[in-house]
Formats: sequence, structure tokens, C-alpha cells
Amino acid sequence: MSSGQVTFDTDGPVAIITLDRPQALNALTVDMLSQLAAAFGDAAADDSIRAIVLTGAGERAFCTGGDLAELIPRLTAGELSILVPDASKRFFSDIFKPIIAAVNGVCVGGGLEMLLGTDLRLATPSAAFGLPEVRWGLIAGGGSHVRLPQQVPWAIAMQMLLTGEPISAQRAHQAGLINDIVEHEALLAHAVGVAKAISANAPRAVQTAKEIAVRALANDAAFNLEYAFNKQVITSDDASEGPRAFTEKRTPHFTGK
Repeated sequence: MSSGQVTFDTDGPVAIITLDRPQALNALTVDMLSQLAAAFGDAAADDSIRAIVLTGAGERAFCTGGDLAELIPRLTAGELSILVPDASKRFFSDIFKPIIAAVNGVCVGGGLEMLLGTDLRLATPSAAFGLPEVRWGLIAGGGSHVRLPQQVPWAIAMQMLLTGEPISAQRAHQAGLINDIVEHEALLAHAVGVAKAISANAPRAVQTAKEIAVRALANDAAFNLEYAFNKQVITSDDASEGPRAFTEKRTPHFTGK
């Protein structure tokens, strides 16, 4: 199976960054994480880019999180820095250009954790949002315990974090997790249109407005706390058993160890 790639295109002042591994529901490999960081770094450094659209290839998924055959085993082996290079930061913590997510399908696990680092979100009617990690002996250690309760009501955040069950696009819209629901054929154009409308505003004012909001809500201590506890969970026996059971299509046997 292809390791996938992250593509970078432009439409005027808008960078379009695409997770391109549709045959694997855009599951993230180690190489894709590296490409993603590089793409956002390039967009941030380019003064001609005023806004960024993040999407997934295909019609089935935005991103289903870490690849079970490659990324997750390396994380459970203790290589947590692959996903979180800096324990005090999470996805897009240092990107102050506006990020618009165009969610073209399933958005779970690491996919949702990326979404939580974006600013405006559009989704197709069939999109679903979830953090299934606890069902497989893991926790959503990419910032979800800090960011999700900031962005939706507490009870909904806890429902997602503790049950592992996904919510629909309609429920996500009601909860304020996404801005709007758009048919698939219009999704990317709509997202680029929103990005261009933002790009027409004064770039220094726009980026400063975002930076103030991001820094005001940033909590390095909370991210560090999540990192420390995630390190304990992800190296546990249960964290190895869960993904193995998922791959073998059986119910996991958790021991709490």
C-alpha cells in the first residue's frame, strides 16, 4: 500500500494542502507527518500566501488518524516525538495564517486532532467526527484533551473523549465544532472562497487577530500534562493490545496494564 503524500497547490493567495492517500482513508504515515509540517512551514513563510485550506483526497475521508501498520506501532513503542515533536505544542500551534478545513468525509483520531488546530471548518453531510482511541487502549494525545473542551460544550467533549463514539456532521454543526455543511461537489470551492474572502482583508491585522486568540487560549502546561500522561498510556500493554485487536478484527482484551 502506498505511503501517501501531502500535496501543496495554490489558488491566488490561498495555499491548498491535501492529505493524499485516499486508498487508506488518508491515514497518516510518518513520512506524511513530515510532509505536512513542511507544507505548513512553506505556507507560513510565503508572504504571498494569506490563508490555507486543508483537505483530504477522495470522497470517503478527511483523515482517519495514524496508520495502524506503521505510525501507531512506533508510537506504542515509545516514539511519541513523531507525533508531538514539542510537548508544549500541537498541530499548527505556530501557524498564524488562517486555516480553513474542508472535511470531505470521516474525520477521526489524528484527523480530528488536526481539525482542532484549524480556524474555520466546512464539512460534507456524510462527514463524521470522533476520537476512538479509548476503544483501542489509547488516548487522543494530540491536543484533544485541551482543545476539544475549549471548542465545544463540556458534555459533548467528554462524550467524544470517553465513549470513542463518533458524532455526525449535523451534531458537530449544532455543537459549534464546524461552521457549515456543504455538499461534496461544492466543498473545496466553498473553502477556497472563504479563504479568499479572508485574504482580501489586511494580512497583518488578520494574522495578528488569530495570533492573539491562539496565544490567549494556549496552555503549555496543559499540553505538557497531556504529553506526560499519554506517554504512560501509549507504552502500556493495553495500547499494544488495542491496535492489534483492531487489525485482527476482534474484541480487545484489556488488562489495565
